[in-house]
Amino acid sequence: MKRVVITGVGAISPIGNTFDEYKTALFEGKSGAGPITRFDVSQFKTKFACEVKGYDAEDYFHRREARRIDRFSQYALIVAEEAMKDSGLDIEKIKLNRAGVIWGSGIGGFETIENQVEQAILSDGPPRYSPFLIPKLIVDIAPGHISMKYGFRGVNYATVSACASSSHAISNAFDYIRLGRGDVIITGGSEAAITKAGMGGFSSMKALSERNDDPAAASRPFDKDRDGFVLGEGGGAFILEDLDHALARNAKIYAEVIGCGATADAYHMTAPHPEGLGASEVMQMALADANIGPGDVDYINVHGTSTPLGDIAETKAIQKVFGEHIYNLNISSTKSMTGHLLGAAGIIESIACVIAINESKVPPTISHSTKDPELDEKIN
Repeated sequence: MKRVVITGVGAISPIGNTFDEYKTALFEGKSGAGPITRFDVSQFKTKFACEVKGYDAEDYFHRREARRIDRFSQYALIVAEEAMKDSGLDIEKIKLNRAGVIWGSGIGGFETIENQVEQAILSDGPPRYSPFLIPKLIVDIAPGHISMKYGFRGVNYATVSACASSSHAISNAFDYIRLGRGDVIITGGSEAAITKAGMGGFSSMKALSERNDDPAAASRPFDKDRDGFVLGEGGGAFILEDLDHALARNAKIYAEVIGCGATADAYHMTAPHPEGLGASEVMQMALADANIGPGDVDYINVHGTSTPLGDIAETKAIQKVFGEHIYNLNISSTKSMTGHLLGAAGIIESIACVIAINESKVPPTISHSTKDPELDEKIN
C-alpha cells in the first residue's frame, strides 16, 4: 500500500475567502452567520444563513464564463486553484494520466435549477431553457471543470451522499492513491444551496434555526437551547499525493491520511439513529483501517450540526468508541462558525483538522452558553 499525504489546501467559506483567512477566523471564533443578502426573505421563517462574504464571480472569472458555471462549480474551481498553487505542483513534470479529480457535492447546481424553472414558468409562450442548464447543474461538472483546467486525465467523478459527500470524495481519493492507481488527486467539495428553494425546503423540514434575533449565535452545537442548523456555503480542496511522489519533488506536507471508513445508519430518512450506531461504527472502522487505537486520537472535529437529535446521537457514538478516553479528547464543532456546508462540510472541517495539527491549537465551539443535561459533561 502507498502512503498518502496532503500537500496543498484551498478554502472559501462564510468566515474567510482563502485558506489563510479561514484559518485566522477559526481561531478568532468568528461567526459567519448574518441576514441573507441575495433575495427577499420576508416570507421565510428563517431569514439568515452563512453566506460567503463579498463574493463577486467576476473577480475570479470572465463575465461569459461566470454565466456558464453555477456558483458551486465556481467555488470548486477557486479552491482547486488555491490548493494547486499551495502545493507547488508543476503540471509539466507530472504524469497527467495519473492525476485526477474526485469531488463531492450534495446538491450541485441548485441556483441554476431554481433560476431556470422560474424563467420557464414566467415566460410568455413555450418555456425556453438554456443549453447550459444540464451542464451547469450536474454534480459531476465540478470535477470536470477542474480536470479540464489542469489537463488531468486520470480518475474523474463526483460523490453525492448528502452531508458526507466531500468526506466520501476524500476517502475515495485516499483509497485510489494508496492502491497505486494514481499519484495526485484534487479532492474536496463545494456547495451553494443558499437559494429560495434551499431555504424553503430545509425550513419546511424543521431543520433550520429560527433565531432571527441573534443570527451570529444561532449555530450553537451541544447547547441546551439549540434549535436547528444554519445553512452555509463554500468549498474546500486538498491535494492528495503519493508520499514518494511528494518527497521526490520536495513538497511541503501538511499531514498524512492513514485511515477511513463508511457506514450507514439504515434507520430514517433524516433523523440519526438514537444511539449513533452508524457514527460509532464508522469511527471504529477508521481506527481499524489506520491501525491505531482510541487512545491515539487527541482531537475530534464533530459533525455537530446544532440539531436537537443529531448532537445527542453523536455524543453517544463518541462515548461508545472512546470510553473513558473521551475525557482526554479535544472536541469542537466548527459549524458553530461556518454553519452547515452540506456536501462541503467534510472538506471544510477536514481542513480545520489539518490547521489544528499544524498550529497545535484546537479551534473553538462558539455560542455555547447553556449546558444540556442530556449530553456528556465533556461535550458541555
